[in-house]
Amino acid sequence: MPHSQNSNIVCQRIKLRGVVQGVGFRPFVRRLAKELKLTGWVRKDGHGLEIEVCGDAEQVHHLVERLREDAPSISRVDSVLAQDAAVDTHAEDFYILNSEGGRAPAMIANDTAVCRDCLAEMFTPTNRRYRHAFASCTHCGPRYTVCRALPYARERTSLKAFTACPKCQNEYRKTSDRRHHHEINCCPKCGPQLTLLDAAGRPLPGDPLAQTVALLAQGKIVAIKDPGGFHLACDARNAAAVAALRERKHRDEKPFNVMLANPASASTFVQLGVGEPGLLAMPERLIIMLKKRASCDAALPGVAPGVGWLGVMMPCTPLHYLLFHEAAGSPEGLGWLDLPQKLALLMTAADPGGEPLVIDNQEALERLSGIADAFLLHDREVLARCNDSVARSGPGGLQLVRRSGGYTPRAIKLPRSGPPVLAVGGQFRNTVCVTRGDEAFVSQHIGDLDKAGCSDFFDATINRLLKFLEVKPALVAHDLDRAGHAAQFALDFAHQRAVPTFAVQHHHAHVASVLAEHGVSAPVVALALDGVGHGADGGHWGGELLRVDGVRCERLGHLAPLPLVGEAAAIKAPWRLAAAVLQQLGRGDEIESRFAQADAAAVAQTLTRGDDIVHTSSLGCYINAAAGLLGVKSIASFDGQAASLLEGMADHYGDILPLAGGWTIADGCLNLLPLFAVLADEKDAERGAAIFHSTLVAALADWVCSVAPAGGTIAGGGACFLNMILARGLRSRLGGHGLHLIEPRRLPPNDGGLALGQAWVAQQYLLG
Repeated sequence: MPHSQNSNIVCQRIKLRGVVQGVGFRPFVRRLAKELKLTGWVRKDGHGLEIEVCGDAEQVHHLVERLREDAPSISRVDSVLAQDAAVDTHAEDFYILNSEGGRAPAMIANDTAVCRDCLAEMFTPTNRRYRHAFASCTHCGPRYTVCRALPYARERTSLKAFTACPKCQNEYRKTSDRRHHHEINCCPKCGPQLTLLDAAGRPLPGDPLAQTVALLAQGKIVAIKDPGGFHLACDARNAAAVAALRERKHRDEKPFNVMLANPASASTFVQLGVGEPGLLAMPERLIIMLKKRASCDAALPGVAPGVGWLGVMMPCTPLHYLLFHEAAGSPEGLGWLDLPQKLALLMTAADPGGEPLVIDNQEALERLSGIADAFLLHDREVLARCNDSVARSGPGGLQLVRRSGGYTPRAIKLPRSGPPVLAVGGQFRNTVCVTRGDEAFVSQHIGDLDKAGCSDFFDATINRLLKFLEVKPALVAHDLDRAGHAAQFALDFAHQRAVPTFAVQHHHAHVASVLAEHGVSAPVVALALDGVGHGADGGHWGGELLRVDGVRCERLGHLAPLPLVGEAAAIKAPWRLAAAVLQQLGRGDEIESRFAQADAAAVAQTLTRGDDIVHTSSLGCYINAAAGLLGVKSIASFDGQAASLLEGMADHYGDILPLAGGWTIADGCLNLLPLFAVLADEKDAERGAAIFHSTLVAALADWVCSVAPAGGTIAGGGACFLNMILARGLRSRLGGHGLHLIEPRRLPPNDGGLALGQAWVAQQYLLG
C-alpha cells in the first residue's frame, strides 16, 4: 500500500560497505523490509549495497540496526551509513533492482563450510539434491576459489560451463528462496559430476562415493579434489596405509592431520577443552591443533608420532560429508552427524615436494602418479589454490598458525586509511598483502619461494589480488634482505611501473603485523622472538627487544650471540647448537663424546678456532639448542620439530619454578648461559624441558620490565609465539607487572604475517 501523508513516515537512503555482494545480502534486506512492512529497494552499487527504505520511523530504525546485527553469516558489514531522503508516498513494495555504478571494489567472500540446510537436503532421499556433492546456497559454500573476476556473477565463476536447469533457475529468481541470486546454484541434473579413476587414469565402475569409501577401507590412498585443490586421503587407523603415504610423499616424521565427522568422534583421540568443539565447527573449517589423549598414537598409528598435539578438522564440503555418510551406511536425516563415527581420514595437501597444491585433473594424474592409488575428481575448475587454515586454541583465544582457506580474502581493518601498498612478504611461508583504503587483504598461504612452482604461484597470486581489488600500488614493500624471489619480484615490479620500493626489517615487520591487527598506532616496546632473520646490521637476528614507532624501529637489546657452525646446517641440527652452548660454557671437550655425529670432532675444532662462524641472537636457535642438549632431537626432519617436541615434553611434565639466577641482563643483552649450564647436566629430559620453558619466560619478562614503562602495551611477534607455554607464561608474568601483551591472533606469528607488517609500515611511511 502507498504510504499516507503523516509525520510518522520516514524515508532513508542507506549505504552498506564490506563483504555484502555474493552472500545473499539483497534477498536478506528484502525479507527484512517485508517483515517490517517497509517499502523501497536495494541494489548493488560501485562500493557495496545501496538501499532506499520508507515506512514507520521506528521500523526503519529497526531495519538499520538489524542490517548489522542479523546480517548473513558469510557476509561482513564494515559500515552502515543512513541519511534522510525524500518520502516516496507511492511506493507499494520492496524490490531488488539491477546493479549500477560499474565494477564494484567490494571484495568476494571467503569460502565456508556447507550449511545445515544444504546437508538436510543431501541426506533426504526424496530431495532432488540427495547425495549432491556440490550443494550450496547464499549462506554457504565456495566463493573465492570459484570466482574468476568481479563483479561476482555466474559467468565469472567456474560454474559458467554449467547451464542451470529450470528448477535451479526458478530458485535463483524466487525472492523467498535461500538460493535467490545464488550465482553458483546447481543440482545433480545441471551441475558438476564426480568421477573415480584408477592410478592409470581409467574410470572405475560403480558409484564413485561407494567405491572411494571401499578403496579407503582397503588401505588405498585416494586423491580427492576439493574447492581449493587436491587432498591425499587414507584411513588414519590403518598403519600400513599411513606408512605408505609417508613413504610416497617423502614425509618422514612431520605430523599429518585427521578429518573426523564431528566433535564426538574427535573426543576419542583428543582432549576437547571448553569452546574447542565450537572451534571445530566454525564455518571456516580450520584444522585445530588439539591435545592428544594417551591412547591417540595407538589408535592412529604413525599419524602424529612424538608430538603432543593432533591436527583435527571436520568435513567442509558436501563431498567430504558424503564420504562419511557412505561410511556410516547412508542414514537418512541429520541425526547421525551428532553421533561418533568410526571413519577417520588422514587428509594432507597434495603438494608433492613442497610445490603448490595440485588443482587440475590432468595435473593430478601426472604429479600424483606413484602417490595416489585412485583419483576422485569432478569437472568444476579450481580457480584459486587454497590450503587449509591451521590454528591453535589456548587461554588467549584462537591463534592462526596458517591463514589460508576459509579466511582468504577476508580483510584486516587497519587503524587508518592510506594509499594502496603491495607487500610481498618473506622467502618462506610466504603470503602477500595488498591494501586498499583502511583494509589489508592478505593472500592465502603460498609457501617457500625456493621452489619454482611456489614462485610462479606467488606471481599469479599478486596479479589476482591486484585485479580483484582494482588498485595500483603507490609503493611496494619488501624485506630488508634483497636476496630471494619475493624481494627481487618487488624491485622488478616497482621498476616496471615506476613506483618506489620500501624495505622493512624482518622483525620490525613481525611486530608491525601485530600492531596492524590490533589497531595500535602508538609507540610500543616489543619482543620479536623468531628464527633467523636478516638484521638491520646485516647480522642474524631473532631474539630482539625493540621499540617500534611507525616506520622507526630501535633495537633496545638482544639475546646473547650464539655461534652457528655452518649456518643453515646448524639451524637444522639442534646438536650443533647444543655443541656451541657447551663451547661457551667452557665444556667444548665434551662435544665429540656427547654427540654421536660423524662431524662432531670437526664442529668442535671449528668452535675452538672461532673461524668460519657467524653468530645469531635467534630465540628459535636457543630453543633448538636446549632440545639438542637434553637429547630431545639431534637433527630435525622438518622446521620447528625440535621446538614442538620440547614444548610437548614441558607440557606433559607440568609447572615448575624458574631457576633462580638462570639468566643475566647487561647493557640490554639477555644471557641464558646460567640456565644452559644446568640443562647440560639434567638427566630427565621432560624435567629439563619444563625448567627451560619456565626460566625462559621469567627471563624474558624480566628483560621487558627493565625497559618498558609501567602500564604500557607490549607487542609480541615472531614464530616463537606459536609456543603456547611461552606465550601463556609471558602474558601472565607481564600482566602481573601491569603490562598488557598483544599477540598475533588473526594472522600467524610466523612469516605468514610478515606481509601485513610490511604493508603497515609502508603505509605509515606514505602517510608521513
